[in-house]
Amino acid sequence: MDGNGRWAKARGLPRAAGHRAGAEAARKALRAAGEAGVECLTLYAFSSENWRRPKTEIADLTGLLRFYVQRELNSLHREGIRLRILGDHRAFESDVARMVDAAVEKTAGNSRMTLAIALNYGARGELVGAMRQLAGEVAAGRLAPDQIDEARIDAALDTGGLPPLDLMIRTSGERRLSNFLLWQVAYSELLFVDTLWPDFDEAAMEAALADYARRERRYGGL
Repeated sequence: MDGNGRWAKARGLPRAAGHRAGAEAARKALRAAGEAGVECLTLYAFSSENWRRPKTEIADLTGLLRFYVQRELNSLHREGIRLRILGDHRAFESDVARMVDAAVEKTAGNSRMTLAIALNYGARGELVGAMRQLAGEVAAGRLAPDQIDEARIDAALDTGGLPPLDLMIRTSGERRLSNFLLWQVAYSELLFVDTLWPDFDEAAMEAALADYARRERRYGGL
């Protein structure tokens, strides 16, 4: 979800206003995806590299996360949406971490749709964590090296148990993956759009899904 800062700058607004507008865009994207029958929507909200940003912006983002969870939790639960977190959200302030844990627990039994939010997430770090977990099982004698296959790696990742990644959308004209779901993206379709994230509304999501539906996925076959 890229372009919040540029959206705000173009309007003479502080970056925090762009992040607030981005949160509203996330609500619209979730609604459109749900109505289209999408099984799981994953939003990259805060990367492990975002800690390099100014402390004031990190505080704004943390406050927005706190506000979003408080405001949207009951709605998500009422609509049958399960919340999953990718990354280590416990790096945030303790009250935010507890709030996120409570939201995940409250919605755990929902099955209409899954909303996965990446918080303090980086794909390389995710892969390191998965390799350490599998290496620990080998060292403990619970797993033989030749038993490590793609399925076991899949299960050890933060996305374990989620459906395969079909479509990755990158907004704001950027043409890179930025350390996001590097293992999972192997056979997914990629869509790069010039739209700044706060302007990515229901129509934009519908257009993205229509573009995906027109593609032919062969997974290396004919």
